[in-house]
Amino acid sequence: MVGTFHALVIDCEDIETTAKFYESLVGMQRVDTEDDWITIGDAPDRPALAFQKVEKLTPPDWPGSEHPQQMHVDVRVDDLDDGEKEVLELGARKQGYEQESFRVYLDPAGHPFCLVTG
Repeated sequence: MVGTFHALVIDCEDIETTAKFYESLVGMQRVDTEDDWITIGDAPDRPALAFQKVEKLTPPDWPGSEHPQQMHVDVRVDDLDDGEKEVLELGARKQGYEQESFRVYLDPAGHPFCLVTG
């Protein structure tokens, strides 16, 4: 093993809005806030999600390849319909792609993420 997982860093123009969205989505808490960086997690010494401010973000175009998603977050839920209602209330948008066991959404910055079940 070379090292241990520290964080998944997500570029966004509005780090406050995107961090709040993911705090509510996955139940993590704020562990670090700077002018151009916010980290959320279970505790300061555990793997985290971090949000890095960029001036101009070109959101991914999933499933296209001109601006590919490159990576995304999967969030396990007990019920896709209930989960969808909650993420839409938090500010997510439906991406339009869904299967029996998952649905794709866009976070407030336009990054794709999935609700998964099963």
